[in-house]
Amino acid sequence: MTLNLMKTDGRYYWGAAAVILAILATTAVAYPKLPDVVPMHWDAQGHVNGWGPKWSLFLTGPGTMTLFVLLFACLPWLSPKKFEVDSFRSTYLYIMIVVVSMIAYCHILILFSALGLVLDVSRAVIAGVCLLIALLGNVLGKVRRNFYVGIRTPWTIADERVWNATHRVAAKAFFVGGLLGFFAVLLRAPFWLPFAIIVAAALGPVIYSLAFYKQLERRGQLN
Repeated sequence: MTLNLMKTDGRYYWGAAAVILAILATTAVAYPKLPDVVPMHWDAQGHVNGWGPKWSLFLTGPGTMTLFVLLFACLPWLSPKKFEVDSFRSTYLYIMIVVVSMIAYCHILILFSALGLVLDVSRAVIAGVCLLIALLGNVLGKVRRNFYVGIRTPWTIADERVWNATHRVAAKAFFVGGLLGFFAVLLRAPFWLPFAIIVAAALGPVIYSLAFYKQLERRGQLN
């Protein structure tokens, strides 16, 4: 069992390391061609409204990704009893890889923009976020009660049945909402529309968790 867990962990961590090294190498190759000050942030209309020195790209890209992976590696050790991540460890590590890939994607967009490639970074980022939400929705139903990932409301943490039911709802809401938001971006919908879809997909399960908890409370069925 322990050997299998180590193999599973190793596969995901080696995958994350490969993504980080690829982004590090890409940044190093592009570095001499970059201006001293590069765009770092964009508004909803796609206009640059934040700049930074080009050396900071190593911190915001590979540095952030590395810290995120180290955090995910430490959190299982910090988990209190009855809230361990071991019961859904593959899903937990899948979430890590997906988020690391999203950071890498955003970093590549920044590099392309700094190199002079004309693109709508804001729209590209929101499209990536929508895909991230859909990919997370694909596995949310497998996430068990914990303090780090998932729909962590007072009501889901308090009762395991509320947690499980909420995450089944969230899995569908995230997957459908993410895809709808992604297609809205592709169809050049106003910026607020995919954003509103994502917010609705996130808030829906939160409201459901409260309603279901209160329903169990009225029936006297809480654990």
